[in-house]
Amino acid sequence: MGRRHAENLARSPSVDLVRVVDADEGAARTTGDELGVEWSTSFDDLLQDPRTEGVVLATPTALHAAMVEQAAAAGKHVFCEKPIAIELAPTLHAVEAAAAARVKLQVGFHRRFDPDWAAARERIARGELGDVYLFRSSLRDPRPPDMDYVSGAGGLFVDVTIHDLDTARWMVGEIEEVTAVGAALSDPAFETMGEVDHGIVMLRFASGALGVIDNSRASGYGYECSAEVMGSQATVRIDRHRRVHNEWLTAGTASVERVMTFTELFQDAYRTELESFAAAIREDRPPAVTGGDALAAFMLACACERSLHEGRTIRLEREEGPGGTAYQLQAIEAKGGSR
Repeated sequence: MGRRHAENLARSPSVDLVRVVDADEGAARTTGDELGVEWSTSFDDLLQDPRTEGVVLATPTALHAAMVEQAAAAGKHVFCEKPIAIELAPTLHAVEAAAAARVKLQVGFHRRFDPDWAAARERIARGELGDVYLFRSSLRDPRPPDMDYVSGAGGLFVDVTIHDLDTARWMVGEIEEVTAVGAALSDPAFETMGEVDHGIVMLRFASGALGVIDNSRASGYGYECSAEVMGSQATVRIDRHRRVHNEWLTAGTASVERVMTFTELFQDAYRTELESFAAAIREDRPPAVTGGDALAAFMLACACERSLHEGRTIRLEREEGPGGTAYQLQAIEAKGGSR
């Protein structure tokens, strides 16, 4: 993702890519040379560069929170891939550090910038669906990631479902209840690690609408990211997975070419989210996806984790504040964190 973001920034008409940084000197040098920019292995060097106004973090999740705090202390605006952290305390500290330093903090919930998802949300906001009754979302990967990645990803709900939870809030509204079930099905290693690779989350929104999320780390057939929102007047479905828009009909079968990865499906969204981040810096306005949004989605993901392990529905309390909607911290328990 770091390479993809760097390439998009290098091609941007509105952003100057100052330098790329990677702990792997070979990767940093190769990427810098290919993109025609400076390279370094030191994040501190980057933060000391007076030309740099914003940084884009696509590092391992365990490093996100500390790097957000470092950048904020240096007065640099931050785009950070999700999640900010896999525990509550560092997530809060990072969000608070950015707010205290008065720097922009945008988090990589890229669906908000995809043309199909954004258009659907705009029409929902205009009331074209009428009263929203049902939200459904599917996020499925074709095969499990490396187990070294899984061990540090924070679990299925923080690593995967967090996208669907953010989408649910963005498209429908705040959430009052979550009920989660999960299973380890594709590889015994998941169960050995105390993890699940398939999950289903049921939602109850503050409006009374219902929601269902299904996630898979091992769908087999390819990558899928789809949704449906049903209302009293209409229903919108988002299911754009074809590489080309033709269908081959042969004896007894019909076939289409599907995308296989999220990077292929969301090429436009990844470009647009960085353009939006840069515009927020230039125009001195809040980013489209704030640290508060990231914190809310993380809290909901932790509620799903608690629901799974306690075998019950978790009801969440929330309050409105200057940073947006905040879910009550005592309502859930973060994995490895505090109540």
